[in-house]
Amino acid sequence: MKKIFLAFFLIGFVNLGFSQILPTISEDQNLNGNNSDDSYQGSTKSTSNKNVKNKDAKIEQYLIISQQRDTTYVDTSLTIKKEYKFNYLRKDNFNLMPFSNVGQTYNTLIHTFDNTELMPAFGARARHFNYMEVDDISYYHVPTPFTELLYRSVLSQGQSVDAFFTANTSKQFNFSIAYKGLRSLGKYQNALTSTGNFRFTSSYKTKNNRYVANGHIVMQDLYNDENGGVQNSNIPYFESGDPEFKDRSLLAVYFTDADNMLKGKRFYLDHSYKIIREKDSLTNNKLSIGNVLSFEDKYYEFNQTAENDYFGEAFQQTNLRDKVTLEDFKAQVYANYSNNILGDLQFSTTYNNYNYGYDNVTYIDNELITNRLLGSIISIGGAYSKSIKEFSLDGSFGLNVAGDFQGNFIMGSASYQLTDDLGLSAKISHNSKAPNYNFLLNQSVYKNYNWQNNFNNIKTQSLEFVLTSNKIANVSVDFTTINDYVYFEKGIDSGSVMPYQTNNAISYLTIKLEREFKYRKFALANTISYQNVQDDNQVFNVPEFVTRNTLYYSDHLFKKALFLQTGITFNYFSKYYMDGYDPLLAEFYVQTDQEYGGYPRFDFFVNAKIQQARIYIKAEHFNAGWSGYDYFSAPNHPYRDFIIRFGLVWDFFL
Repeated sequence: MKKIFLAFFLIGFVNLGFSQILPTISEDQNLNGNNSDDSYQGSTKSTSNKNVKNKDAKIEQYLIISQQRDTTYVDTSLTIKKEYKFNYLRKDNFNLMPFSNVGQTYNTLIHTFDNTELMPAFGARARHFNYMEVDDISYYHVPTPFTELLYRSVLSQGQSVDAFFTANTSKQFNFSIAYKGLRSLGKYQNALTSTGNFRFTSSYKTKNNRYVANGHIVMQDLYNDENGGVQNSNIPYFESGDPEFKDRSLLAVYFTDADNMLKGKRFYLDHSYKIIREKDSLTNNKLSIGNVLSFEDKYYEFNQTAENDYFGEAFQQTNLRDKVTLEDFKAQVYANYSNNILGDLQFSTTYNNYNYGYDNVTYIDNELITNRLLGSIISIGGAYSKSIKEFSLDGSFGLNVAGDFQGNFIMGSASYQLTDDLGLSAKISHNSKAPNYNFLLNQSVYKNYNWQNNFNNIKTQSLEFVLTSNKIANVSVDFTTINDYVYFEKGIDSGSVMPYQTNNAISYLTIKLEREFKYRKFALANTISYQNVQDDNQVFNVPEFVTRNTLYYSDHLFKKALFLQTGITFNYFSKYYMDGYDPLLAEFYVQTDQEYGGYPRFDFFVNAKIQQARIYIKAEHFNAGWSGYDYFSAPNHPYRDFIIRFGLVWDFFL
């Protein structure tokens, strides 16, 4: 009854939200709420030329507000960073290695450990790259209706689209609606992908700005056919470059009757009321209280027509099906206090109710494996921020004080802007949280995929230094220590993927450098990452070097009616023990049998901007035919061959 009431409450209340518009603009964000470093070119002009009905509307008025209340505006420019983000995820995927078909998973080349969550995460993490979390949703405030349409071709028999519309019915109320859909057959047998992400947001504020609220509804379904990869016996046919097997559907895969699906829906509301509000810029004290309500229902399902030795022995021979669900309800109450001298303070208390598991209990070797992990967690948290001229200080903490899962985090950061071009920042953090739910409990029709564990919390400590400068370079150094790391690996006896926890500490160093050199109309954009891991057990594997270098040319043509950008991008990562992919769990697992990588990937692109339309044409991996067929995204999963793809992003201002 509680959850039914919450659903109706949020559906009714989601129409009452508006994010507070801040006077300063932080990092740019695109329409999906992802970070963007692009700046708008010619921002003092009107939103457009002949197609804009409201000539008084400026581009700076089309605001995008993140969950953290950072505000920016719509960006219609064409830059090299827009090229990097024109992909299925709509974010820079420098740290990811895509699989052969669009909409499949990604192998992670560079890891980050800045998570401040206190609760375990849902499993099937390989299916979550395109699953939109709370932080991926933004809110809007626009003077006229705004529409963005995205289209991109796929590999075979399908398309990728993302349609977005937002409008203000008044200065107090805004809504947006969007749908991102994909269908792609792929080049290999049983590799179809079909996904959909529906988003609806609304925002509201009273005329006196005392009450503000944000709300959203998100419904997502991510479907993939699974083939287990190319059979070992057929890998030599792929690597030989034999013309007979250039038709990749001729390569034998491990199975052609399996699929998995991740599906979820979320209702979210964040609203606050100012008890003491600012009257002018000299006001010393501000006080507001707020409430966050969130209900998310999601499930992961694996289906297979007949038993397959790939996963070992099963309890039944036909119509195999695994399904796990999670119902997650969160209610948070928070108070914000701001003082010109002390800074901004926040304190919160959160109630979290979770229900994860399966419909039936299981007995394996006379041992009971329960079907549910359910309970409630009460946590407290706080945050602090203060700016003094060019110096900024931020901190936050969280602690579970009651419930079955222990967890805590603390984070502190400081930044200083030395000059207009040079900035320095440092961050230190500690996190302790329980492993993801599927490490703790898993049930399956395959016998070896049943377990119940009582693992220790995973503990991470990170220290990061960042230097930002357009003239010198953007450099970040991140050193992380991981204790009680949990991972998947194939068991020695069973040969099936199982969870393990190491007692040895893991040290992980990442150094990343970004620098762009320009000469007249030419530019060379470079992103290079060096990684070093100290891990005696080899359970945390990453490539030592990852690099992306783009040489491109930009110019206005046809009396500046068209802006052209064309060039070549080089991608490379050094050989390492690349993680394998398990389609039953939708998880990656550790393997140390064979190294992968060390092959170049060249992409040639021609992009153009005509008024508010941006056109993208790319020849992906055009060196595939002459640099050797040794390119893999994971063991037994070859990367995609050479293909030419077309795309378009079109913005409309009414």
